[in-house]
Amino acid sequence: MQPLGCVQSLVLELEDGRAWGAHSSGDLLHGRVQLQLRHALRLRALEVFARGRASTHWLESRSVGLNIVYRDYTAHQTFLHRRCQLIPDNGEATVLQAGRHEFPFTFQLPETLATSFEGKHGSVRYWVKAKLHRPWSTVKKVKKEFTVIEPIDINTPVLLAPQAGAKEKLARAWYCNRGQVSVTAKIDRKGYTPGEVIPIFAEIDNCTNRVVVPKAAIIQTQTFIARGTKKQKKSVVTSIVGDSIAAGKREVWHGRALKIPPVGPSILQCRIIQVEYSLKVCVDIPGTSKLLLELPLVIGTIPLHPFGSRTSSVSSQYSINLDWLSTIPEQPEAPPEYSSVVSSPEAEQSLAPPCRSERDGILEGPFFAYIQEFRFRPPPLYSEIDPNPPSDNIRPRCMTC
Repeated sequence: MQPLGCVQSLVLELEDGRAWGAHSSGDLLHGRVQLQLRHALRLRALEVFARGRASTHWLESRSVGLNIVYRDYTAHQTFLHRRCQLIPDNGEATVLQAGRHEFPFTFQLPETLATSFEGKHGSVRYWVKAKLHRPWSTVKKVKKEFTVIEPIDINTPVLLAPQAGAKEKLARAWYCNRGQVSVTAKIDRKGYTPGEVIPIFAEIDNCTNRVVVPKAAIIQTQTFIARGTKKQKKSVVTSIVGDSIAAGKREVWHGRALKIPPVGPSILQCRIIQVEYSLKVCVDIPGTSKLLLELPLVIGTIPLHPFGSRTSSVSSQYSINLDWLSTIPEQPEAPPEYSSVVSSPEAEQSLAPPCRSERDGILEGPFFAYIQEFRFRPPPLYSEIDPNPPSDNIRPRCMTC
């Protein structure tokens, strides 16, 4: 018979992963079990388990006569199922002396995993559990969860492809035709990472006799699947509201900026849980339903390479507020006077990027210098002396020949 309270503590520790403290598919998961004993302990086995599973669950009710019948929807998908025996059960008891004992372990994570997730109707969770088996005693357990983030590289042809669309709607109220509203929108690519800015290029034509309001938003759609049935939950991640458009007028967005806040990446590799994103451009029309245009998005974890694609815009590579870009004219302005660009200390200082206080903290670093390249056409080279004077030996050309 063992003394009561032999086990002072049973602790499970895991090492952090490579990226943001999280782990990814194919990683080695290192950890240790620490056992502190007050007295000598006889035990049968000590083992650890690594588990990873996606689960969905919800209830739906329906009336049958005077009764309400509930239907249960539950599904599971296993991603990780590993076991490691630190002290194997060989049929004989193992004696550990009083003091501290440490047992390291390592698990190889599978090549296909889903990002950790917690939702209203489901979750994707990963954990390690240690079990201490003792003769004539209950099993002592300790559990610790860990996070998995599956990498999504947006530097692929599919995610670098531009996304565009167009829609129109005939506004009606009480069977009266009030005109048509149309919207066309385009973004430079499909894949983005949190913190990036999405420049939205759009045209909204208001051919009605009402004032309409354009809006844009990033929508997250969580889809839970069980027994062939889907349950969806949609939420707005971030949004912007444009200026009101008077009747018979047109509004043009020249790269209207919409910044992506910190959000979880898309989940596309799970059979029962999916997390998808989309950019919705909508127009509020008084007296009728909204005009909606949806463009697909993928939120990744590996950001855009600085010079990885021609389709990538400079605004996408710098996570800053670009609302002030709308002040830049579509057509280049006339070049400035020569005296304003001639090399001099004063001129060089005037061409330096403005400080943050000058534009409410919007500009950062060398980005404004890039904008200057297409804001002004460069003036022609100027000299008081002709570098190629006409020669006196050349006979003047007859203009009638």
